[in-house]
Amino acid sequence: MIAIKNLTKVFQAPQDVAALRNISLRVDPGDVFGIIGMSGAGKSTLLRCIAQLEKPTDGTIYVDGTDVSSLKGRELIELRKSIGVIFQGYNLLLQRDVAHNIAFPLMLSHTPKEQIWRRTQELMELVGLTAKAKAYPSQLSGGQKQRVAIARALANNPKILLCDEPTSALDSFTTQSILTLLRDINRNLGVTILIITHEIGVVRSICNKVAVIDDGLFVEQGPTAQILNAPTSDITRLLLGTAGGEQ
Repeated sequence: MIAIKNLTKVFQAPQDVAALRNISLRVDPGDVFGIIGMSGAGKSTLLRCIAQLEKPTDGTIYVDGTDVSSLKGRELIELRKSIGVIFQGYNLLLQRDVAHNIAFPLMLSHTPKEQIWRRTQELMELVGLTAKAKAYPSQLSGGQKQRVAIARALANNPKILLCDEPTSALDSFTTQSILTLLRDINRNLGVTILIITHEIGVVRSICNKVAVIDDGLFVEQGPTAQILNAPTSDITRLLLGTAGGEQ
C-alpha cells in the first residue's frame, strides 16, 4: 500500500535542517499504522511527503506500487484523490457550513451536483452530523469540527487516510469517540489509516503497528504490542513514561 525507501527531507532556509534522514517504512493494506514521536521529530513532514504536499530531497515513496514522485498533472490529481488528509487544526472553511465544507473536494473535482449532495449526505450520516448540516465551524465543538474534517477527507472515497494529530486538541472522552470513528472507517470501509501523534494512548487504542521517530530517524518499528511492551529505545521509554508514569 505505502512503501517508503531511504527517504530524506532537508529544508534549506535559513540553513540546512534534515527533518527526515534516510528512513524506510511499509504500511500494508488494512493497517492502522501509528507514527509517534515528540514535537519536531519529523512526523508531520513525513505525512506531507506521502501526500505530495512536500517534495522529498531523496528517496522514494510508493503508493500501490507507483513511485509518486514521478507523477504529474492528471496522474498526481488522481493520486491525491486516493489519499485523504486530516490536517492538524481542522483547516475548515470558516465561511462555509458543514455540508459545504464536506462537499468542497467534490466541487473542486467538478463532480455532478446531484452526486455531490448525495455523497455529502452519506458522509454526514457516517460521522453523525446530519443535524449540523447548516452549522458553521464557529458553532461546532472541537470533536464536531474533527468529524467534519474526517468526512471531508473521505469525500473522494480514498484508499488511504493520513491523520495529523487527530486528537491533540480534544478531551479524553471526545478523543475516544474520534478513535472509535476512525476504527469503524478502517474496518467497515477498508480504508488504510496512518496516524501521526505524540500520544501513546492513541497508538495503544487503535494502531496495529507503530514506528517511533526521533530527530528524523525511526528508532524502532513493528507490531504495537511488541514495541510498547518491550521498548528498546530511550525515546519510546520516555513516551511511555510520560503517558503511564513509568520510567
